[in-house]
Amino acid sequence: MAGNAGNRELLGTVLAKAKAENRAALVGYLPAGFPDIEGGIRAACAMVEGGCDVIEIGLPHSDPVLDGPVIQTADDIALRGGVRIRDVIRTVGEVHARTGAPVLCMTYWNPVDQYGAERFAADLADAGGAGCILPDLPVEESEVWRKAGEEHGLATVFVVAPSSRDERLRKITAAGSGFVYAASLMGVTGTRESVGEQAQDLVRRTRATTGLPVCVGLGVSNAEQAAEVAAFADGVIVGSAFVKRLLDAPGPEAGLADVRTLAGELARGTVRTG
Repeated sequence: MAGNAGNRELLGTVLAKAKAENRAALVGYLPAGFPDIEGGIRAACAMVEGGCDVIEIGLPHSDPVLDGPVIQTADDIALRGGVRIRDVIRTVGEVHARTGAPVLCMTYWNPVDQYGAERFAADLADAGGAGCILPDLPVEESEVWRKAGEEHGLATVFVVAPSSRDERLRKITAAGSGFVYAASLMGVTGTRESVGEQAQDLVRRTRATTGLPVCVGLGVSNAEQAAEVAAFADGVIVGSAFVKRLLDAPGPEAGLADVRTLAGELARGTVRTG
């Protein structure tokens, strides 16, 4: 097999280690180029230093339909700074090289398609990437990417949602590797219990179709919420909360300290007490 399958295997090892330690893995997300290229690299490294097990580096998009306003703001800043695909791949490589953590790229399909799936997979693998998350790529249209990813030793992570029927879950999880990204919503009215139940049900239904770890992204921003998700999921995915710390910080060094602190708080929340 071409490429660096070792980093896909590293992802599996890190997720298995968290499970063996009776905790959920902490997966941190940050768009590349935010607040600038080097600043984004340093921030992602600070997230690992604080306690993140896995990092997702986002490829900023001008119309990120699946992202909330906080990440859209960060994407806008990165795009105004002139971030390019090569910068995203460099960010993945630098964060992995500096921390040793598995790093995935999260991107909409269109930029990858324009760049060329084979070329993107080769470049991402050469940089040390562990895999790719493509939230808007239907599994039925994913063969070109999956073939390229497999050839270069990359995990292909698919996203499932509460609206996904059981039959569809089976199709999606059969095509994926690395882990399954279960996307839910926290809700804006404070009804966290019902939303937690929805996410919990999605994890249960997803696990019935696959042996892959199931990581949940639903707007977790503190240790209490991380603990809630860690009780039923293999991983807790956090993005907006890290981005918000950087946006709200008075300066770059304060931002690094803030994301490092937040990662530590969240990591403590992912340890199961039962």
